[in-house]
Amino acid sequence: MREFGLLLRRDLALLLPGGRGGAGVLPLLFFLAVAMLYPFAVGPEPELLARTGGGVIWIAALLAAILPLERLVTGDLDAGVFDQLHLRGIGEEWAMASRLLAHWLTFAPFLLLAALPAAALLGLAQETTRTVLLGLLAGTPGLAAIGLIVAALTASLRGGAALAGLMTIPLAVPILIFGAGALARNDASGLWLTAAISLALCAIAPLAAGAAIRAAREQ
Repeated sequence: MREFGLLLRRDLALLLPGGRGGAGVLPLLFFLAVAMLYPFAVGPEPELLARTGGGVIWIAALLAAILPLERLVTGDLDAGVFDQLHLRGIGEEWAMASRLLAHWLTFAPFLLLAALPAAALLGLAQETTRTVLLGLLAGTPGLAAIGLIVAALTASLRGGAALAGLMTIPLAVPILIFGAGALARNDASGLWLTAAISLALCAIAPLAAGAAIRAAREQ
């Protein structure tokens, strides 16, 4: 457990704004930019914005989650960090579990905070804003898990950053469907399904990403 804590602290320092591999506040700024520009694209009609704004926030969250993927794994793989961890008896799955938690902590809380001004810009009702926040809280762990798996699979490929984005979007569609779909329903079934998908992905991600890193390291 102490080793996991040390790994997590290192990963947080790496991925937080200002870290060597951190994407800074770029995902947050991108998220807010989409919310600000959307009314200019479709018009200022309050009813239209209120009806479609929740879905726009979800799409912006998905695209913002893709931005840090290039720096998530590739830098450490090229620098031989995973080789050093292996020599110290720390498995790739354990390292990927730490990276998953660090990845979520360095982008999801900021998106949740940014969703409040974004909802205000789009004129969302209080109940709709609450559903959006709960959906993002349930869905962002799954987005982080998908991003980690894809980043690990493409880390050793030329042009892997572009490929990672293309692979992440279709894989994230189920989370987007149930998360954004909860806005159109009066019950919480969409949120529960979103949380269930995220939980399953978080359980699978360290194993899948660890296997991908091990294969890339042994090449």
